[in-house]
Amino acid sequence: MTTVGYAFAPPAANTFCARQPGLCSTAGKTAVMALTDERMNDLKQVNASVNRRITQRNDAVTASGSDNWRLPTTVGDCEDIAILKKSELRKRGWPASTLLLTVAHYRGAGHTVLTVRTDKGDLILDNLTGSVRNWKSTPYRYFARQSQFETGRWSRIGA
Repeated sequence: MTTVGYAFAPPAANTFCARQPGLCSTAGKTAVMALTDERMNDLKQVNASVNRRITQRNDAVTASGSDNWRLPTTVGDCEDIAILKKSELRKRGWPASTLLLTVAHYRGAGHTVLTVRTDKGDLILDNLTGSVRNWKSTPYRYFARQSQFETGRWSRIGA
């Protein structure tokens, strides 16, 4: 996944990050994680566990229609679920610099996933599938992701 300059952060991301800076952090010096079998199991377990525990519900239902990024407990939409996955991987020792919230377009709508930077490529943890996939193997048109080494900034994703 190549970035080509800066992008605007989703407006709700700015509000969330002001409330929860630790969950928005991309601090760290690690560019990519070595993808060992144990680390791949981390990704699969977190993806499956969060997808199973959190009921997908759009903000139109849960937040009266306004986009509200938050750490979910029982229900949430795509960005909430991606935030929880980032939180759980951080607890397992993954550096924030390798865990990037990423926005894309899918079927005419916005969608948020978690991009995990590894030495085997950028992998996607997604609430729409139990699979951990290389970003090139997903049906999305990626727009932007958190800047890897500049907390609070977002980077535009190239073609």
